[in-house]
Amino acid sequence: MNEATRKGERTRARLTAAAATLFQRQGYHATGLAEIVEASGAPRGSLYFHFPGGKEELAVSALRESGARWRARIEAAVDAAPDLGAAVVAVCRLFADELAASDWQHGCPLATVALEASASSEPVRRTCAEHFTGWEASIAARLVASGVAEPAAQQTATLVLAAIEGALLLARVERSARPLEIVGAGLRALAGLAVAGGAPPAPAP
Repeated sequence: MNEATRKGERTRARLTAAAATLFQRQGYHATGLAEIVEASGAPRGSLYFHFPGGKEELAVSALRESGARWRARIEAAVDAAPDLGAAVVAVCRLFADELAASDWQHGCPLATVALEASASSEPVRRTCAEHFTGWEASIAARLVASGVAEPAAQQTATLVLAAIEGALLLARVERSARPLEIVGAGLRALAGLAVAGGAPPAPAP
């Protein structure tokens, strides 16, 4: 790989990282391309060279990058936990610590954009859906590995993901880790019930 190629990759990575941070903090529509370029320190005019599809293409790249990075952090926290219940609490603590460290600005790296832009951009909606589906599948796989039957694991995974996402929103609005702490404790009990053979109520037909 020559120096020009390496330089181009570094510029693309800076643009993606800056966009991911700004989208997570303030959303899709409130973030302008000039602001992204300024935050990245990339040369002016480089954005459309690396992202000819403009803001939408850059958003997809940023969401994929931030989603993959957060998934890796979540899985590392889960792997380090002694059991499933402790793993859920560890994930909630990870999110709470990130929120507090960012002065309650950095919630879920996907949620703000998912709520704001999914109705107007099919590529953005699809990218968010892929990541949420992937996170849900990862939770379900952990439950199955702990002895939970697959149908119950899938239902429980949906409850876990929805509860954590809701707690993130409340924590950000309240500027407090309290919602995440409460949800973490509740999900720990739910995980114990699931492993013991309980299950969430089956969805209505």
